[in-house]
Amino acid sequence: MNNVTEFLPFLVPLVISELALLAYTLYHILTHKSYKRGNRTLWLIVVIVGMQFIGPILYFLLGKEDS
Repeated sequence: MNNVTEFLPFLVPLVISELALLAYTLYHILTHKSYKRGNRTLWLIVVIVGMQFIGPILYFLLGKEDS
């Protein structure tokens, strides 16, 4: 238990940034209609299954339509 408290200053900001990125990605997917590759259902599955940083980063690199 003592080891966990040593890592809390690193883990708390990481978890907060991960959840913020996930929330923004879900918001973006649900409010936009066009995507470079795939459709809304595909990207929702990719983002939710790859919930850590991988899913949202894949969406912004491969799926987000350029403005």
